[in-house]
Amino acid sequence: MARSFSMRGVQSAADRAVQHARAWMLETEPGSRVHDVQLDPRFQHRGVDLLWELPSGEVRGIEVKGDRNATRRRYFFELVSNLEKDTPGCFLYSGADLLVYVFLSQGEMHVLPLKAVRDWFLPRAKDYALKHAFTQTGAIRYTTVGAVVPTRDVGEGVANVLRVPLRRSAAVAEEVASGEGESVPVGEAPRGERQGPGAAD
Repeated sequence: MARSFSMRGVQSAADRAVQHARAWMLETEPGSRVHDVQLDPRFQHRGVDLLWELPSGEVRGIEVKGDRNATRRRYFFELVSNLEKDTPGCFLYSGADLLVYVFLSQGEMHVLPLKAVRDWFLPRAKDYALKHAFTQTGAIRYTTVGAVVPTRDVGEGVANVLRVPLRRSAAVAEEVASGEGESVPVGEAPRGERQGPGAAD
């Protein structure tokens, strides 16, 4: 069943997800810097939200997704960003190194090596159901299409996927803010842990 989102709700989730991603990056690599390029046209068409400048000088592109569903254990990989205009989805064209997928109500963040996940997914795309989501911005309504993929499948098929529990205080705040079901915070682990079979599902 398709879901309809208000732009305000979508943006709020996106902003919170970016805050969590930023905090994790700065804790994981002390001395690094994070640059928000969401509004920079040079990076918008590349599907990059943040630039992570490491102390070594290496710069990584980061795409961030926020999911407010309280029970979902599945990713929504965006394949068509605007069905009415037939524009490709960020999952297909993003030049980011990492996809940081934040399950806001669940208090958990997954860090995915985007190219490896994309390479794993494309030969299996027909195995997964497509879902339509509708977004309303003023008088304009557009449709996004994505594949719904269990987190367990990705964890089993792709190496170096990290599960990062959000800090307890942050997870509780998300539960109150979202009002979308219960969240069970899993404690603090800022560097995350490698996701093995069934670890996230």
